[in-house]
Amino acid sequence: MQPLNFPSYTFRVKNSENRTLIFDDIRKKFVVLTPEEWVRQHVVRYLLIEKKYPINHINVEKQIKLNGLIKRYDIVVFNSNGKLHILIECKAPAIPISQTTFDQIAQYNIKLNANYLMVTNGLSHFYCQTDTQAEKYEFMQEIPDFSR
Repeated sequence: MQPLNFPSYTFRVKNSENRTLIFDDIRKKFVVLTPEEWVRQHVVRYLLIEKKYPINHINVEKQIKLNGLIKRYDIVVFNSNGKLHILIECKAPAIPISQTTFDQIAQYNIKLNANYLMVTNGLSHFYCQTDTQAEKYEFMQEIPDFSR
């Protein structure tokens, strides 16, 4: 897999039935290593190591119902009170971050109501803070570190 715009992390990887698998610390199992999964696993490590979020505050690939459709978010991070804090959308490195990507995460956030959003393809990262009352997003340099 190609190098990403994250610090260098070590992952548990194995081959099975002609597929490469990577261990997901959140889901506690090996998953197929796709380009998007490569980005997702880097984001998880970034949250754990650089931002100091506890592992039990992070959730990966869960379903939500949105306008009668079943959708799946990539990563959410909860704060110490159990409220959804950060919603993260991961794309494969070959997928450019576009307005469509922001529209997707904004649709998810109507239901989830996170304080912060992160959109990444592993090469480019965008962070914003949500202001639901003013219905706008303010771009930031990075997401906040964990705080109790």
